[in-house]
Amino acid sequence: MKVSFHGQSVVQVVTSKHNILIDPFISGNGTCDLDANEVNPDVILLTHGHNDHVGDTIDIAKRTNALVVAPYELAVYLESRGLNTHPMHIGGAHPFEFGRVKLTPAFHGSAFTDENGQSIYCGMPAGILLTVEGKTIYHAGDTALFSDFKLIGELNDIDLAFLPIGDNFTMGPEDALIAAEWIKAKQVVPIHYNTFPLIEQDGDAFADKVRPGKGVALKPGEGIDL
Repeated sequence: MKVSFHGQSVVQVVTSKHNILIDPFISGNGTCDLDANEVNPDVILLTHGHNDHVGDTIDIAKRTNALVVAPYELAVYLESRGLNTHPMHIGGAHPFEFGRVKLTPAFHGSAFTDENGQSIYCGMPAGILLTVEGKTIYHAGDTALFSDFKLIGELNDIDLAFLPIGDNFTMGPEDALIAAEWIKAKQVVPIHYNTFPLIEQDGDAFADKVRPGKGVALKPGEGIDL
């Protein structure tokens, strides 16, 4: 299984049978190496409704008929746009053909601005625990530091975690280091930084401060074999 990072919060998980894309903000993302017209996911997982996370979901899913798994209100909205969706909510888990998904809390907001400039409320934001081929990947989405990171770490054997470090809108590096300590993941990758000037951070410096040998800052397009 190959897990790769593609700028902002875009993560791709390619297994022996499935192509899973998380928060596909591709068009308009200057740090992304993907082409929204060429990616072919079977599944799209969304953490929340902000445009820099929903990204190209509507166009990609209409083209590929990918299943979109998202928090309930966001899934309902995307279904109204003609997508094949599976709604979930915080604390819930579901076994899919491609793997098991569980949504965790995240402290943030969630609203999608459509092409007409209308803001659509998308419910509560979430993190994602994805268990596939015997490995567990944690994508924290956009969030502040919160004490339940300890519980997430205690209840799950996390092989790879993606944590936001951009600050201003999410945790900054200092808080993300605490989160990394609490979740006890075998490897930690920083996300949600350097896409815009307001969230510029040094990913390598963050990775160096994670428990020895546990942090890795991936450049867009780089991945990890699990």
